[in-house]
Amino acid sequence: MELTGKRIALGVTGGIAAYKAAELVRLLIKQGAAVQVAMTEAATRFVTPVTFQALSGKPVFTDQWDARVANNMAHIDLTRAADVLLIAPASADFIAKLANGLANDLLSTLALARDCPLLVAPAMNRQMWENAATQRNIATLRGDGITLLGPASGEQACGETGIGRMLEAEEIVSELIAHFQPKLLAGKKVLLTAGPTFEAIDPVRGITNLSSGKMGFAVARAAQEAGAVVTLVCGPVSQPTPHGVTRFNVTSALEMHAEVMRRAAGQDIFIGVAAVADYRPRAVAENKIKKDGRAASPIELVQNPDILADVAALPAPPFCVGFAAESRNLAEYAQGKRAAKKLPLIVGNLIQDGFGGDENTLVLFDASGETALPPGQKIDLARALVQQIALRLAGR
Repeated sequence: MELTGKRIALGVTGGIAAYKAAELVRLLIKQGAAVQVAMTEAATRFVTPVTFQALSGKPVFTDQWDARVANNMAHIDLTRAADVLLIAPASADFIAKLANGLANDLLSTLALARDCPLLVAPAMNRQMWENAATQRNIATLRGDGITLLGPASGEQACGETGIGRMLEAEEIVSELIAHFQPKLLAGKKVLLTAGPTFEAIDPVRGITNLSSGKMGFAVARAAQEAGAVVTLVCGPVSQPTPHGVTRFNVTSALEMHAEVMRRAAGQDIFIGVAAVADYRPRAVAENKIKKDGRAASPIELVQNPDILADVAALPAPPFCVGFAAESRNLAEYAQGKRAAKKLPLIVGNLIQDGFGGDENTLVLFDASGETALPPGQKIDLARALVQQIALRLAGR
C-alpha cells in the first residue's frame, strides 16, 4: 500500500464529477491513506455526506461552525494534521475562490488556512474551462504553487466532448503517490524502451519473446514520479501508460531503433529496458507460409541494430543505462555487456527471478563492481533504480 501513513484531507465541491470522489476515497483507503472529507453545500446536492462517511470511516464536515470540533475551528484543525489537501472535483466557482483568496465556507477557508500542499483536480464543462476568466484563475493557482491534476479531455455530462473532465480516480491516486516521491530527476528528460519486439516471418508469424513490459513501465512511472519528462518507446504489450508519460508504440527492432534514434538527442538519460530481438528474418513472406508436406524451408536471420550501443556512441550521449536479462552467469555477462557498449551502468537480473511477473531481483553493475537491490515489487525496484541513477548523474 503506497500511501500507508499518509493523511489526506479531501475537499469535494459541487459538480456531477462528485460521484468520482466516492471511488477516489475507496482507492485512497485501499492504498493505506487516512481520508478526512470536507464538502461544500453544493457538493451535498450530488453525493450525500453519509456516502463519504461510510467509505472513509470518518465523520464528514460541511459547516465551518461545526460544534463537533472542540474549539469550533474546523476551518483550521482539519488540515493541521494533513499531509496534503486535495480538492476533487474542483468546480470553476471554487477555483475562482482559490484564485482570489475568498473564504466564505468551510472548504474555501480550509484552503486559505491550510498548513500543507494543495492539489486541485478541475472538473467542468469545456466552455467553462476555456473561458478567459477560468484560464486567468488557473494561471494564478499555478503561480501560487498550487498543483493542478488535469483536467482530461473526453465526453462530458452535458453531452459535449472536450477538455474539462476530472481525471479518473485511479489517475488521481497515481498523481498523489507521485506527489510524495522525492523529485530526484526534476527537469531531466528521460527516454526509455520497454517490452519485446516482434520480428515478422510472414503476415501472421514472427520471432518474439515473453517480456511483459512490466519492468520498463515501472521505471517509466518511477522516473515521472521523480519529476522527469518521460518518453517511452515500447513494443507490443498490453500495459497501461503511466499517467504523465508520453508513449510511442512500435513492433519491430528496426522500428524501435528508428524511434529511439529520432528522439535521443537532447535527452539527459536513456534507459534500455526492452527485450529487443537480436535477429530478424532477412526476408518476410508476403503471404502466410503453408504446410504442404515438404520439409520446412530454413529461415535466414540477420542481426538487428544494437539500440543501446548506438545511443551510447552518439557524440553527446545521454547517461545510458542498460538491462541484461540472463539465465546464468549474470555478473560475467552483464559486466561484459557494459564494457562492450561503454555504459556507465547496467542492471542485471535472472529471468527466473522476475520475467513476466510483478516482482524481481536486480543487481546494478558499474565500473566499481556490483550492488544488489533487495528483492521486491517492480515499482519499488524501479524507484530504487531511479535513486541510483540520480546519484550517478549528479556525480557525473
